[in-house]
Amino acid sequence: MVSVKQFDDDYCLLKQNSGSELSKCSGVPWRGIGNGIPLYCLGTQPVRGNDAYRASSCHAEEEQSLLDSLLLAQWEDRAWKGPLKYDVTNCEMKFISGSRKLIAQLNEEWNSNYFPELAEYNVLRSFDHFKFNCMKTFREELLFCVARGEKAKSELITSTILPNDANLVILNANPVEYGHVFIVPINFYNPPQFLDLRSLELAAQFAIDINNCSFRVFYDYHASLRVNSSYFQACYFANPLPVELVPVVPVIGNWQERGIHIFEVSDYPVKTLMFKGKDNFKMLVALVSEICSSLQDQQIPFNLLISECSTKIFLFPQVRASSADACNLSAWECGGHFVFRARQDFDLASEESLVKRLAAISLDSEGFQAVKQMSCSIASELSS
Repeated sequence: MVSVKQFDDDYCLLKQNSGSELSKCSGVPWRGIGNGIPLYCLGTQPVRGNDAYRASSCHAEEEQSLLDSLLLAQWEDRAWKGPLKYDVTNCEMKFISGSRKLIAQLNEEWNSNYFPELAEYNVLRSFDHFKFNCMKTFREELLFCVARGEKAKSELITSTILPNDANLVILNANPVEYGHVFIVPINFYNPPQFLDLRSLELAAQFAIDINNCSFRVFYDYHASLRVNSSYFQACYFANPLPVELVPVVPVIGNWQERGIHIFEVSDYPVKTLMFKGKDNFKMLVALVSEICSSLQDQQIPFNLLISECSTKIFLFPQVRASSADACNLSAWECGGHFVFRARQDFDLASEESLVKRLAAISLDSEGFQAVKQMSCSIASELSS
């Protein structure tokens, strides 16, 4: 499914940044691995010009990108060294019998409480990230950092000073799929602790630079003050998620003239919108960010699935959990990938039961129509 290009040294580091502007800027000092930490600086220009934002430009036969190589090399390095709780490649997988081809995974060691150190602090706590050194806490799991660069092309450097807007790429020790990582802002406990334009744009550009159609980025908003919702997750899937194969119905509007397309996913248990950008990455991200901001203001839970090198973004709005014991589904579950910890549950999983789980968290027709109208209104305003 994935391959790794070998570079000259253990961390695939191209050069030191001793003379760069990054060493002059204010940031978080790194006192960790050797002379610094791998820092991937995202370029200000698309990886391949305008075609970087076309779905057709994401081909498996293309030369592996630097960021894809870095992520896989670092992840596999940690897999050999031991932080992973289990080998996810040994987990049994199957397609559920039925027309929807939902995916079931048996993962008896999976722990859904995958980020306990971060979850124990609530959103109301005033926290100085210099005092809580996330990089120190996750020293073994930290793979590298990513930040916006100042040069046209993306580059990989080593750095002892990390920009204040950097994101940490941290291995998920309880992976759902190969290459499972967290993309966490370095100022995790500083406002904003919800999705904003800058964080969504960085995550989406991360997927563009990965340039691997197996790579998916996920975001979950739980509408709870007890949950910090400022980080993303990402991993590689060998097959398309079921929701990606479902027919879509276009929603017509003036935004199409700007290269933005809105679709309603038809005949799927979770009422879903899909946004597609054609040569207009900035507007695509701005649109989705504005929609998510409105949903957050209304305390409506939702999930995002970023696929096909950030040319497609799926939005799964959910009903609010009715009790403290109830919980919303994750983005990969909304996409049709389910993880089971018990053999019996895995063996008994049926399309009917999984469709019921999906339908239970979906907005009703009236609620979904309101979200769709809001999305179209925002798209129309941005396009005018």
